[in-house]
Amino acid sequence: MRSRSGSVPNPNVEAWTRANAEYTDARAEQAWQEEINWGVWKVPEAQLCALPDVTGKDVVELGCGTAYFGAWLKRAGAARVVGVDPTPAQLASARRCNERFGLGLELVEAFAEEVPLPDDSFDLAISEYGASIWADPARWIPEAARLLRPGGELVFLRNSTLVILCSPDEDVPAAETLQRPQFGMYRFQWPDSGVEYHLPHGEWIRLLRANGFEILDLIEIQAPAEAETHQRYDYVSADWARKWPSEEIWRARLRHPSS
Repeated sequence: MRSRSGSVPNPNVEAWTRANAEYTDARAEQAWQEEINWGVWKVPEAQLCALPDVTGKDVVELGCGTAYFGAWLKRAGAARVVGVDPTPAQLASARRCNERFGLGLELVEAFAEEVPLPDDSFDLAISEYGASIWADPARWIPEAARLLRPGGELVFLRNSTLVILCSPDEDVPAAETLQRPQFGMYRFQWPDSGVEYHLPHGEWIRLLRANGFEILDLIEIQAPAEAETHQRYDYVSADWARKWPSEEIWRARLRHPSS
């Protein structure tokens, strides 16, 4: 498979094409109908309060996959939701769900590092395990800033830095001791999947500030008491995630030019 530009195959597109073949439209449709929740442990937005009020807002989702999060935001009152993803198979599932539910999402095939949409087009940019881990942050964070209007917000969910430091391999559950160095962490090529990007907190702070963002919140998610280890996402146990954050949500606002 080659990209539309004719370049060599992208390992993340290949990985998500395989994953999408296992993710049925029935599961996608079910996800489209859920209430807003976050991550592996499905912690409700009503509990975390990670999002701004989206009523009447224009939203872009970077790395939307089957676009269930965008669907949640449209149902929550967003005026316009545009989902951006580089994987045709994922977008095909999203289009079928969009037709099924008639929410009017707009779907664009593109990488989050280079989005073919105008500057200053959105009030909110969001990434829930999309660009947030699968795109190069040195490129997608500036692109998110370009797409946002001044005062617009960026919200993204990612694996915590701590769970990555405690993970010796993608197929081995996180340990209760550090398994890799923090200094130098950036690009991770996992043996059986694609390329992920993970930064320490200090580097995230500097990167966001360098691109005009002020940091509003960092929410470290704790697995609920009743949570059980996920059958598919078993890289971390529920018991581990009750003691340490396995996921985190960043919220930042794009500063006005005069500020």
